[in-house]
Amino acid sequence: MSQFPSTHDLLGQAVDAAFAAGQAILSLYADAGNVEYKADHSPLTAADRAAHAVIMAALRRADGYPVLSEEGREMPLAERAAWPRFWLVDPLDGTKEFLKRNGEFTVNIALIEAGSPVLGVVCAPVPGTVYAGISGVGAWKAEAGPNCRAAADLLAGGAAPNPHWTALPLPRAETAGPVRVVASRSHLNDDTRAFIAGVEKEHGPVTLVSIGSSLKLCLVAEGSAEVYPRLAPTSEWDTAAGQAVVEAAGGTVANYETGKPLRYNKPSLLNPFFVACRRGWDRAGSRT
Repeated sequence: MSQFPSTHDLLGQAVDAAFAAGQAILSLYADAGNVEYKADHSPLTAADRAAHAVIMAALRRADGYPVLSEEGREMPLAERAAWPRFWLVDPLDGTKEFLKRNGEFTVNIALIEAGSPVLGVVCAPVPGTVYAGISGVGAWKAEAGPNCRAAADLLAGGAAPNPHWTALPLPRAETAGPVRVVASRSHLNDDTRAFIAGVEKEHGPVTLVSIGSSLKLCLVAEGSAEVYPRLAPTSEWDTAAGQAVVEAAGGTVANYETGKPLRYNKPSLLNPFFVACRRGWDRAGSRT
């Protein structure tokens, strides 16, 4: 038996934290104010800081687990290696999208246990959409504002689901249409083009789907795309929550070279290149 509280007990806390952070971001959406740039040249805004503060307060109050946030202090490996369970957070994933005002940014909260994401919440503040997943239990999507916060009874004691949430992948009939490949607008490099060419060779012309932030992973989880090759750099907080949702929906997020699931709390917080696939597909872009 696990020594930890049930992930069911923590899901509502994570959804509430993500939703509150989203509201803090939206309060600053009309005027981002001054933009700073970090050492890696990525932008940092007042909205990043506000969302970080909201999440840190909520999660620390909730259970006392350590929180590793993109906008928090740097945590040396010697400190975090002793964490058997912790929250991994990106308070505002897609700051560039936030600055473009296109709505394609998210709040990402994941619970990591022994190197694996066992719970994930991805909140898209502009449409008011929340994705959630628990390893070995299931994944869900909720739409429209306050209903997204009603997560405490998402499983209703392990029986009937909350009526505001829809199980993932979304119900839809299989079609003979083109394979849908998620490709980042900013990172459509030669390796990604070669991957897409391989899918086209096997399946014919593909439909490219472009969207910002961890919403790319969520499209795979819900079945709106078959495969998402990310053959460009990412960090652990970019992917953990989305990976939890994809895996809980029956899909995979695998190292491009080894085929093994992405791992977390590594000495380096950079991810290897990876491919995310919906249920029934593999990292080569083929049906299983």
